[in-house]
Formats: sequence, C-alpha cells, structure tokens
Amino acid sequence: MIHPAHFGKRGWAAGLCATVLLLSACNERQVYLPGPREDIRSVLQTPELAAPLEGEVVPENTSRPISLPGATTNASWTHATGTPQYRIAHPALRATPQLVWSADIGDGDSRRYRITADPVVAGGRIFTLDSGARVTATSLAGETLWTRDLTPVSDRQGQGSGGGLAVEGETLYVSVGYGVLAALDTGTGAVRWTQELDASGTGTPTVFGDLVYLTAGDDTGWAVDRASGRVEWQTAGTASINNVQGAPAPALTSQFAIFAYGSGEVQAVFRRGGVPRWTAAAVGKRPGRALSSISDVTSPPVISGDTVFAGNQSGRLYALDLGSGQTRWVAREGAITPVWPAGGSLFVVSDLNELLRLDASTGSRIWGVPLPNFVKTRPLRQSEVFAHHGPVIAGGRLWLTSTDGLLRGYDPTDGTQVYSAEIPGGATTAPVVAGGTLYVVSRKGQLLAFR
Repeated sequence: MIHPAHFGKRGWAAGLCATVLLLSACNERQVYLPGPREDIRSVLQTPELAAPLEGEVVPENTSRPISLPGATTNASWTHATGTPQYRIAHPALRATPQLVWSADIGDGDSRRYRITADPVVAGGRIFTLDSGARVTATSLAGETLWTRDLTPVSDRQGQGSGGGLAVEGETLYVSVGYGVLAALDTGTGAVRWTQELDASGTGTPTVFGDLVYLTAGDDTGWAVDRASGRVEWQTAGTASINNVQGAPAPALTSQFAIFAYGSGEVQAVFRRGGVPRWTAAAVGKRPGRALSSISDVTSPPVISGDTVFAGNQSGRLYALDLGSGQTRWVAREGAITPVWPAGGSLFVVSDLNELLRLDASTGSRIWGVPLPNFVKTRPLRQSEVFAHHGPVIAGGRLWLTSTDGLLRGYDPTDGTQVYSAEIPGGATTAPVVAGGTLYVVSRKGQLLAFR
C-alpha cells in the first residue's frame, strides 16, 4: 500500500512537469495559414459558393422558350393558387407597373406577430387580414369600406396571430390564429357564423362546392358547411410540433381534397366524405446543404393536370400522381413558396433563395437565379435572410415581392431580371393580380396597388 505522503510528493512532481510543458508550448509561435477567410456557413445559403456533392452535376442555366396562354383581364383573385379552378393562368398586367395608392389595413409584422394571409379580390373589393385578427375591405381606389375585428371575446388582443382568406360569392371566409373560422358578409363585414377549430387557425381556407376546407393545428383537416359553419367531417395526419406558421391551403378537384401537414404528410381524401385515398410523405433533405430538418410542407400542394406538387424547406420538391400518390420524381431543391406551373415548367423560390425554373415532367433544372439572401453581409451577422413571395406569372413576366423592399419582374424564358419597383416597408405577402393591378401587403400593414 502506498503511503499518502509518498503519493502527494509524486503528484506534486507530475503537476510541476505538466506546468513546465504547458508554459513552453505557449512560447511557440502560432502559424497562420495564408489566404482569405470564408464563413463556413456561407456555402449553405449561397448557391454559387456551394460545391456540388460527389456525383452531383449542376446543369448550366439555359434559355428555353415557353408557351403561355393569352393574357386576360381577370376581375377577381379569390383563393390560393393550388386549386386549378381558382388559379388564373395568365392575368394581364403592364410591363412596368407603378405604385398608384396605399391603404392601411391594421397591424403589420413585429417580432412576435406576422401577416400570413395573401389578399383576395372579388366584387370590386380587396380583402386583407392584419397580423392580429382585423379584417379590412378596401375599394379599388384605396378607400377603406369596412373593418371587422375577429378577436374572440374570451381572448385578448395579441394572443393570436396569422390566418388566411378565401372569398366565394358574397361571403368571405377567414381563419385566424385564435382558432376560429368565420364567414363574413363581403358587403358589410357582418359575421354570418363562426366555428371553433380547437387548434391554431393559421391555415388558409379553400371553398369548393358547398364546403370550406381547412388545415388546423397543422395536423387536422376540416370540411365545414359553407352556409351554416357546421362540421361535415375531419381527417387527421401525424402530429408534429416543429412547424412553420401558416398551414398550407388544401387543394381541390371535383373528386379529391389534398391536405398537407406539419409532419410532411400529403394526404388525399375523397372530397365529399373525407374517406382517405392515399398518403405520401414529402420529407427528406438535401445531403450536405440542408438548411433545416423541419418536416413541415412549406410549398403547399398545387394540382396541375394529374400531378400534385409539394415540397419542404430542407431540400426536397415532390411530384405525386393525383390518383395514387405515387412519386413521379423528386427534385433536390427545397421550396418555400407554392410552385407556379406554366408551359410545361414549374417556377418556385427555393430554400437557397433562388428563383428556379424546373421541367414539370422531370423536375430537372432549367435555370436558377440567385435572390438577395442574408440581411447583413458580415459573416458573424449572417442570421436573418430576406423572404421572397411568389412567383406569379402576369403580363408575360414572373413577379416576386420581397422583404428587401422591391417588386421584381423576370423573363420566364431565361430568368433575366427586367424590372423592379420599390415596395415601401418591404413585402410580407405574395402578389395577387386582378383588374390589371398587382396588390401586395407590406410589413408595415399597408395594402399597396401597382398598376
């Protein structure tokens, strides 16, 4: 057995030796490798700096002609663009639209609250929802016609945020973050009925036939009678808590309702009774360059012909067979906006902040244009990125609105930027076009009209 005193002497000697070695190492001159210093995160969100993965071939941008239907002057824009019946193929818009008026719609974006509802247009009125629960009807000349606060009496201002809009006939359907779906008279704003959703109501509704379809809480699909607000049926997906605010709008055909959930599930049910037809998973991420592992569907279902397109922000965009849910192709391009199908192509904003044109039949890349990315350019400050909304094809051009304060127009054949105009305060919604006018809501809570 070693005597404790003897052990202490040995330990003291070992400690002294270690201290001497450490001090001698500090005297060594540090060698700095020559060359510029690059932020290692820059390759994740700067496509031109991101080296292809092993075996990956990134095609060069190509110019490809596109055949668009003739431009038409549409009087309304009533729904999200995922349902073919409500998607205006090619609305008319002049090549150089200018800001003609702005109107206040309520509270804008803040640190805790966001405007998530794109405007809708019908009957000579533009309808908007602010970052709380205030609905506003504005005339085509920019005059406020009426406002309605849908904050429940049991809640306080500021306890809910987000929602969506759809209009059909003389009724405006509004979902709000307080967990309420409401039907309002388009002429007066009077409430016709409300339905509690028992979950967050930030999803965008879609009206089809005599039902209103909505995703609530990012895991439950609802079908509600449009006349009475009575619940007809519900369907459920896998629960998930890692979601992006604003659930995708359901996409409809005469036979199916397509829902997307926070778990990454895309579910087709029979429209009338809610009986499931198929379930697919729009999940996965780009190896090496995925910006997140959040599974939420950030590119809502868009139906074009017999194909459903949906994607996430982690590096995946799916083309699914409408009838069976079978995967037709998967593109290694994340998508943060709804795709816009036109002329055999898909246009979308990617998770790497690129405006992309893809081949609709294969998912292959035709061209990609980098968009403004980090708000602050210094490497240690690169956290917040600009948000881009759209694209929408109108007047022969692709239109994007952005939080950096610009409305941009692009040539759809090769992605060349051909126009820009200032959006005071920056955009917080996608553009909508009706009556030859482009409408967008700014982060300051202003409805802006470009004509």
